[in-house]
Amino acid sequence: MKPPVYIETSIISYLAARPSRDLIVAANQQATHDWWNTRRTRFDLMISEIVLIEIAGGDAGAAVRRAVFASGLRSAPATMEAAALAEEIIRAARIPRRAVRDAAHIAIAAVEGAEFLLTWNCVHIANASLRPRIESVCIAAGFRPPVMCTPNQLM
Repeated sequence: MKPPVYIETSIISYLAARPSRDLIVAANQQATHDWWNTRRTRFDLMISEIVLIEIAGGDAGAAVRRAVFASGLRSAPATMEAAALAEEIIRAARIPRRAVRDAAHIAIAAVEGAEFLLTWNCVHIANASLRPRIESVCIAAGFRPPVMCTPNQLM
């Protein structure tokens, strides 16, 4: 059985974006493509309804390119259980209310049993200082927290 990986919106956005002129962003885009092209088949990939909503926004052409990368991926539902866990993550990790979707990504991944949550969001998701609080909330609620990481870390 392949380890389940929750693919957060930033991964799909980096895959579909035109190459950035910012060297760090361009390197992250390349790492994302490298992971997607060489490693993704080793995992059971999932997204959520929230990812689908987020990738549909913005520029219409970019939204179409993002939808292509998301097509065929298993979609995990945003359940009431995940919503309650997201609220507790916001409270315990002191994540700003404006970042509720970030907490929801983590909660859905945990509820769905994702082993990893792949993201480039290092502000509220793959953040080492928030990780202990997020993990303790998941464990207290009876869920194994996903390892929140970037494509470089999952190579």
